[in-house]
Amino acid sequence: QVQLINDAYNAVVDAVLGAEVAEGTEPCAAILATLKHVRIPIVSLDVPSGWTAGPGGSGDISPAVLVSLAAPKEVARRFQGGRHFLAGRFVPEELRRKFGISAPEYPGSDCVVAL
Repeated sequence: QVQLINDAYNAVVDAVLGAEVAEGTEPCAAILATLKHVRIPIVSLDVPSGWTAGPGGSGDISPAVLVSLAAPKEVARRFQGGRHFLAGRFVPEELRRKFGISAPEYPGSDCVVAL
């Protein structure tokens, strides 16, 4: 299926969210194995699949784009791709203050900003 994906598409969206993405856990293990071998750009949402979310963790896929949700996670420090975006304008000011989230300026009515 890797060759079919590489030939048929210009990018892959990695939106497999949650702890069940760990290698060896089906059905996510098969998806992660495929993502490791695609040659087209990967766009990952929040935390790239297969990456350990905590500090010092690692991952086997290398997304070209990362879209952090609400706020960048610690794991985003290891992101080496070309573009990093934040989709977080929807986070209420009260929650930003409570959790110490500093929000960038969003242009106009945009819900996404480049970091």
